[in-house]
Amino acid sequence: MKKRIEKIIRNSICFYAVIFAFQIQAEEKKAQSEAQVKGSPENTAIIPVQKLENDFYDWHDRHKQVVDLITKKPVDVIFIGDSITHMFGGVPKSRIARGSKTWERYYGHRNAINMGFGWDRTQNVLWRLANVELEGIAPKVAVILIGTNNRTGTGNARQNTPEEIAQGVGAICKLIHKKAPNCKILLLAVLPRSPDRFVKPIKEINQLLSTLDKEEYISFLDMRDQFADDKGLPRKELMQDTVHPNADGYQVWAATMEPVLSKLMSDQAVVPGKAAAVEGK
Repeated sequence: MKKRIEKIIRNSICFYAVIFAFQIQAEEKKAQSEAQVKGSPENTAIIPVQKLENDFYDWHDRHKQVVDLITKKPVDVIFIGDSITHMFGGVPKSRIARGSKTWERYYGHRNAINMGFGWDRTQNVLWRLANVELEGIAPKVAVILIGTNNRTGTGNARQNTPEEIAQGVGAICKLIHKKAPNCKILLLAVLPRSPDRFVKPIKEINQLLSTLDKEEYISFLDMRDQFADDKGLPRKELMQDTVHPNADGYQVWAATMEPVLSKLMSDQAVVPGKAAAVEGK
């Protein structure tokens, strides 16, 4: 009799567990359906996440290198971005550094760190900055160029809309300001890329980003006139491929940005083609 009662109890528990599970699934599907009807899917561009894609380097190792660097050297300028920034030059050293000579000329004397990570989206940057990369430092300026990868969807992350990307970039700016209140932000417009399906969304992204400089700590700079042709596509003579600048492209980037950067840094501007003056000499 006792065993029979125990069996009935176990069966009852299993029955109600199944019913409960079905109820939970039904509620989740209902919530998802309501979100879709309202047109408000979760904005993945503002949710911090670690590495999503494989590239030419070890993402976690580069993160460790950045963390190690900020504990060993003074940091006055940080460059935050994806592979476009990653391949510029500076430290941590990269296997691909097409603008290294330009980097040394313009930033070698400025205690600069390259926080560009190949294939990063805004959500990856948010994770990195929230996890030690801004701890214990007080940079004078943060140069930000991010967002182009958010337009490419993969099995690891969906494509984001211009509005979502702008929100992601805005979240990055707010996080930097929170962790380093005296740091000025030089926000760069997303650079042109090909094919032409990228032209319209990049234009929309940059229009939205331009409104972020209403904050006194943000300065927005659009280098479209230097990098885009009359169709809005990147000038081929400045590009290594459809996305990344070549050595000439990095020189154009540095020379175009220099007047704004030197003003924010309150230092002497570097003259193109000449070595930077070393302080005290």
